[in-house]
Amino acid sequence: MASKKKTWAEKLAAAKAKMPEPHIFYCDKSKLRFVIPAVSEIEEMMRGVRKGKILTMKEMSDFFKNKHEVDMCCPMTTGIFAWIIAHAAYDAEQAGAKRVVPWWRTVKSGGELNPKYPGKGEIQRERLEAEGYRIVQKGKKLIVTGKA
Repeated sequence: MASKKKTWAEKLAAAKAKMPEPHIFYCDKSKLRFVIPAVSEIEEMMRGVRKGKILTMKEMSDFFKNKHEVDMCCPMTTGIFAWIIAHAAYDAEQAGAKRVVPWWRTVKSGGELNPKYPGKGEIQRERLEAEGYRIVQKGKKLIVTGKA
């Protein structure tokens, strides 16, 4: 018997339960100290991006690297957590929530829209363009080039 697929809200709750605190570790191979930020830290940062502003994953990673005084913030898990937060916020909005995390304002490094976010980048594009951003297509990528 197949198990019921978890909703994005359930995935977010599970991630928060699994990572309630940041995890700092040392890698013998690279000789670097890493941090995996707590999901709630990432969500709080994404929630704080105001209209007319964007946040790149590089800016987010640099912030957590400095906050936790380590050499590097894990970009993979930070991106995965942002992806879960984006989908959970979108689903909540579709269910009628009025105030959600403005996930569309968090872009990949270099200003690339995230094809793993709801709508595969198109919803993010529409919302950023509505906030005055200019988006161009470069190959398969959608890139924020600045304000219109």
